[in-house]
Parts: sequence; C-alpha cells; structure tokens
Amino acid sequence: MTRTKTRTTAAVCAALVGSALLSACGSGDGERPDAAPSSSGVPHGYVEGAEEQAEQQSRLVLADAGSGAVHVLDLITGEVTKLKRGAGPRALHTDGRFAYLDTPDGTRVLDSGSWTVDHGDHVHYYRADIRDLGTIGGKAPEHVHADQALTALSPAEGPTRLFDREKLEGGSVGRARTLDGDATGPVVPYAEHLLAAGAGTDRDRVRVLDREGAEVASLDEPCAEVRGEAVTRRGVVLGCADGTLLVREEKGKFSAEKIAYEGEVDARDRATGFRHRAGSTTLVSPSGADAVWVLDVTDRSWTRIETGPLAAANTAGEGADLLALGKDGALTSWDIDSGKQTARKKLLAGRAADSATIEVDTGRAYVNDPGARKVYEIDYNDRLRLARTFPLSLTPTHMVETGR
Repeated sequence: MTRTKTRTTAAVCAALVGSALLSACGSGDGERPDAAPSSSGVPHGYVEGAEEQAEQQSRLVLADAGSGAVHVLDLITGEVTKLKRGAGPRALHTDGRFAYLDTPDGTRVLDSGSWTVDHGDHVHYYRADIRDLGTIGGKAPEHVHADQALTALSPAEGPTRLFDREKLEGGSVGRARTLDGDATGPVVPYAEHLLAAGAGTDRDRVRVLDREGAEVASLDEPCAEVRGEAVTRRGVVLGCADGTLLVREEKGKFSAEKIAYEGEVDARDRATGFRHRAGSTTLVSPSGADAVWVLDVTDRSWTRIETGPLAAANTAGEGADLLALGKDGALTSWDIDSGKQTARKKLLAGRAADSATIEVDTGRAYVNDPGARKVYEIDYNDRLRLARTFPLSLTPTHMVETGR
C-alpha cells in the first residue's frame, strides 16, 4: 500500500479544521458530552482504532477494470492510497464504509477507513486506516446493504449471504450465513430485521424476517417485480412494477405504503435502480434511455424529467436540482418542480462510459472520467462550477463514495 498527496490549499485547511474541531455529540441537555464518560468508563462515541472528526470524512474508492488497480482518494486531505492490484473488477458496491469489488476471483472487500454513525438526533464521523480484508468466493453481489450488525450481499440469482459487521470492522471477513429459501433479489437489514421479497406464488409479497431468516411478518401491500431499493430516513423504498413500496417500522410493527405512478408506465420506463445522497429522502432513477424519475418520499410523489440520452443521475435532495450526465459527456442540472434545465457544462473529455457515476454529498458532486483519468468535483450550488480536478494514475472505471 502506497500513498501520494495531491493537496490544494482548501483541502489542507479543511484537514486542519477537522483535526482542531473534534467534538463528541450532545445528550440534548447542554452537558458537555466529552466530559461525560459512559458507565463503562469509555467516552460516548469512542471507537478503538479510529479518530472521531468534526465533519464527514468523505473518500472515493476508485477501481480500474483493465489493470486491476484500486486507489482510495481522501477528499479532505487530497491523499491517494494505492492498494495492491488484483483481478480487474466488473462492478463496485459500497455500504457507506466498506467497498465490494466484483472480480473474476471473487468479491474483494476493502475497508475505506471512513464512516458515519447516525444516532438520529446526532451523528459521529470517523476515520481510520484503509485495509484490504480479502476475497469472498461465490456469486458476486448485485445488492449490498448493511446496518450496525449485519451486511447482506445479494446476488442477481441465488440466496443472500449475511456477514457479521463486527468482524468486518475488526479486519476479518468472517464466515457467512446463507439465508434459506428460494427467494432471490435484495435483502435489506432494517430495524433489527431483514426485508426480503417472496418466492414462487408469493413472489409479490415483501416479507419481514428475523436475524436468523425466519419469517415474522408479511406486509399486506404487494410489490410485483421488485427491482431497485434504497434505505432512507423515512423507511426502505422498494421498486415495484406500479411504483414503489415504502416500508416503515414503528414500535416493533412494520407497515407498507404504495407510492404509485400517476397513470400507466411502460415496463422499460419504470424506475429500477435508485441513487440519492445519504440521509436524503429524494431519490432518482433512470427512466428508459433519456429521462429520469425523481421520487420525493416525503411528499409521496413522482416527477419524470426528460434529460436526453442519459449516462448517470443523482441529486442532493430536498430543494436541490437534479444532476444528469449525458452520454455526450455534458453535465446538466434541472429544476425538479418545473422540469427546466438550469445549467449545462461540457465536463468529460469524450463520451460518457457505461460505468459513469455521479456521487453527491452535502456540498459537492463527484464525476469519474475514465477517458481522461480524472475525477471532477462540482459545486452544484454554483451553476455546476468546477471546484477541483483530481488527476489520477489509474483509469477510474468504477467509483463509490464512502464516509457516509
């Protein structure tokens, strides 16, 4: 593992500020939390081997499908960590901290060393060493979801495997538990349970399972042809043939509410894969080849925006524009209420690759440009201003943001 630095003045200042402003979270009564250790004598928020920070510790995991190179770019310091080369990845997933690379040798697991712990009324931000945890055999995951106890890896076909989160955080993949049953598709850890689609004649049902995989409840509202899912502050969103299903838990009871499309939607135009900023309740999904669905979970409403030939899309959430990367390499922003374009910037050196990605956090967006071997940082609140350019020594075929 090697490290290089490509710092800007702003990045250095941010790192110094982050180090100087370390703070623990409050209890809500005005007492200084860092002066109030828990009953065990360990300060609230303490994590062994990690440093708590005052701001989100965003990092980009970048993978080269051709050479097998994998780098981690620290967006706070500008430091690049080069990991050991491996088999060229075909896809890249993240659960907010760990990255999962689909390779011919299996699923390679990396600890990006940056994550967020959200307690609802307050948040902790952590940074730690970047680690390569090894490779998992078996089918590659198409869906990756996690909570504080479990990580679920679900392939396109076949049973989901569950991994102990504590072991992953300790630096070991550990042994997987495989869910029994014939169901395929995403399994989402949520509210100390698992949400899973049914199988056979019950394939339109969404089931609530306990941590061992036993069914404890079945939701009344059906969800035909489950495709696409997202975890939000308001519950879990599952894509259905006629819209989405919003699954929520309150006081141990699970409920489901359908957010239906307005009118009939052709199968090729339905939402099948959601992107959003962590913590946001506004989701986006491609709709066919040249439009984007925007789902406002809070308002329970759909908006379809025709963007032209699309490579990638995302949004920062409530009140922010839709960001769309066209096949022509131009980045555009769109007012979601009116559907009108608000800005356009020719960003990529050439046409956008099939693996083009837009990652979004609270102030910036990041776009990978494999053709130019660069990543661009965009200020989406300033008419798509190019804030920083990161030149790379690998081709960033795949990119995910961690620290969430």
